[in-house]
Amino acid sequence: MDPATVAHGNGASASLRGLGPCAPSAKPWRMRIARFILPSLTLLTSLALPARASTPMPGWLAGTWMREAGAAWAEQMWTMPRDDQMLGLARTGFGPGVTGWDYVRIELTREGRPELVTQPKGKDPVRYPVAVTSDNAIEFANPAAAFPQRLRYWREGQLLMLEVSRMDGSEAERWNFRPVASPVD
Repeated sequence: MDPATVAHGNGASASLRGLGPCAPSAKPWRMRIARFILPSLTLLTSLALPARASTPMPGWLAGTWMREAGAAWAEQMWTMPRDDQMLGLARTGFGPGVTGWDYVRIELTREGRPELVTQPKGKDPVRYPVAVTSDNAIEFANPAAAFPQRLRYWREGQLLMLEVSRMDGSEAERWNFRPVASPVD
């Protein structure tokens, strides 16, 4: 068979002669396209995909946590990291009443760094970029926030510790939470 003839599965054949630069022998043309298309596809792919974590998500934060001091109580619930985000809920109360609650999440920025997003009582989100992180601690800070401006989570053995304060560390409040089992139906 002539190299410029293509055989089809049904026994028919078609000539590629006269098709110009699409013919198999037109390697320089294909190389020019490859040199243009491959870098373009690489660039588009890198723009379309979110950045992967350069700072790991605090998976050690996942779980249900409880704090009780007399009739005052606080709860935090965090999901495991999935698709570069952790979802959470925090609420505080006294006796049977709820005095405050927050929707919270940790998500990765385009730079691959965790950012804490809080929504007190479902209001507008307040963003806290990560400031410091280690294997068992993470600190978020936003000097433009009213209060708190700094939130630091860390583990001490089985306990989850949380400290909130102003940027300079003043007005610090510290809580320790114990792990609790999830409610069972």
